[in-house]
Amino acid sequence: MKVLLLGANGQLGWELQRGLAPLGEVIALGREGTGAYPADLAEPERLRALVDHLTPDVIVNAAAHTAVDKAESEPELARAINATAPGVLARAAAARGAWLLHYSTDYVFDGSGQQPREEDAPTGPLGVYGQTKLEGEEAIRASGCRHLILRTSWVYAARGGNFAKTMLRLAQERERLTVIDDQIGAPTGADLLADLSAHALRGALADPAKGGTYHAVAAGETSWHGYARFVIDTTRELRPDLALKVQAIDPVPTSAFPTPARRPHNSRLSTRRLQDTFGLHLPHWQRGVRRLLQEIL
Repeated sequence: MKVLLLGANGQLGWELQRGLAPLGEVIALGREGTGAYPADLAEPERLRALVDHLTPDVIVNAAAHTAVDKAESEPELARAINATAPGVLARAAAARGAWLLHYSTDYVFDGSGQQPREEDAPTGPLGVYGQTKLEGEEAIRASGCRHLILRTSWVYAARGGNFAKTMLRLAQERERLTVIDDQIGAPTGADLLADLSAHALRGALADPAKGGTYHAVAAGETSWHGYARFVIDTTRELRPDLALKVQAIDPVPTSAFPTPARRPHNSRLSTRRLQDTFGLHLPHWQRGVRRLLQEIL
């Protein structure tokens, strides 16, 4: 089996190169693509030629415009990458009977309430990023291709920047930190997401009826403030020799940090459908973050 992985140099794409390897030959591409065939989702009209050239059995799209605030000022680019390109890939997959695995986000919802969202809950994006990701989902479904769409949130990885690294840097520079406490979600490791992606893809290939949209996040929930406290407390446990200046981590509302794009307050996603369909057990978010800290400290 041949798997075409797009966005291979991102945090998730890097982990997917490992996670997908047991499934078959993985052709992992960044924006440069291969030869005369670019894989830049900002040029969606050129993606069909890439797919026709490589003839994959599975297309995995880990590329996206994820700069939430920047999307507000460049909606055309965000729409090309997040909506138009997935639609092109989906139609190319449909034409050759291939599968498409695509990643979406909790930002397709409005972030209201306090309960975890089910997959069929009403959508209501708050900004350009969420709207274009929702349009991408709709284009995939409309194509008629065999697909898996995994909605996730608060993704981190040891590779590249992440929230934990930012907190650790600030904790070494400042005695007091202020962190938002009214946005709730589940920090989800790119390594976990890659592994469950491969498991779900294997299951869908064996039983096409398992295709569709699923929520894929770690178990449990926390606020960014709770996340920060866990990072600092665990770091002090793992590395008591590390000089941390921070003495207090103060909770503040989202309004304390105005941004161009509105953030959902409720990023909880129910993973019951994913777990029941594919026989998965999702570990608690703290386990993944602790493992991250053990790796980077």
